[in-house]
Amino acid sequence: EALMGADLEERQSWLPIIIAAGEQQRFTELHCKQNPEAARDGALVQDYMVWELRNSSSLRSSVMAVHSNARSIRDHLSLEVWEQINELRWWFENEAEEGSARWTWKNDRHDFYGKIVRSMALTAGLLHSTMLRDTPLDFILLGSMLERAGQTARILDVQHHALELSQPHVVIDTALWLALLRACAGYEPYMRRHRGRVSGSTVATFLIRDPRFPRSIGFALESALERLAAIRPPSATHLPGGGSQARLRELHAWLLARRDDELAGSAVHAVLTHVVDEVHTICSEVGVELLGQG
Repeated sequence: EALMGADLEERQSWLPIIIAAGEQQRFTELHCKQNPEAARDGALVQDYMVWELRNSSSLRSSVMAVHSNARSIRDHLSLEVWEQINELRWWFENEAEEGSARWTWKNDRHDFYGKIVRSMALTAGLLHSTMLRDTPLDFILLGSMLERAGQTARILDVQHHALELSQPHVVIDTALWLALLRACAGYEPYMRRHRGRVSGSTVATFLIRDPRFPRSIGFALESALERLAAIRPPSATHLPGGGSQARLRELHAWLLARRDDELAGSAVHAVLTHVVDEVHTICSEVGVELLGQG
């Protein structure tokens, strides 16, 4: 929502959301064959990203998946975390009543998105404040940090690409970078670190590797390393997980070694693409090595 408030061509405004979610191919198959301009339709894109069950990244699909996963590990969750997840799920599924997700969506779109953001923040806070510091929490936080690194990279990449193509007026350019920071909850932290004019290169560097910003890619990768080390200590070479641990460590070191000129202009695309690809591979390896998937 924070990215939609500036004067860009409609396609440049809405298409990045679909791309960032990794849903461009499916959206095209479902909607663009009948309507080639579907990606310009803000109402259609929002409906697809919020309610479409065929989209595994939609908010509704995500809430259902979170509830299903939480139910499968209910014995390891605190009561407070379980109740918060359950409450969000019922809010989404109870469509008839005033105040439900559907009702709020139709009557107050800003409040609808705000409630989801607040609910996720509350759930994250409850995870940290009510659960034992043991393996189940380590796995939850490992998954959260890897997902955060990948999503920050995707969001930054598509927004950076859109601005590189459009080259808007400096006022619009600044407004869009500020909107991106707000979307990543990074507006105030960025302004505290960088006084003066906002630029694409400083925003990109901040979101990629600032060591003190919790939503930067570098911070997320370092946190994921810590959680993986708690699950599988590096010295425990007899335990599974060494491959994914080494790969994650290499990605983190590689990212921190990037020069400033590699985080500016068109060069940043290669960096972010590598991060997205590597995080995806690491997630798959963790699933195979530690969870017996595949």
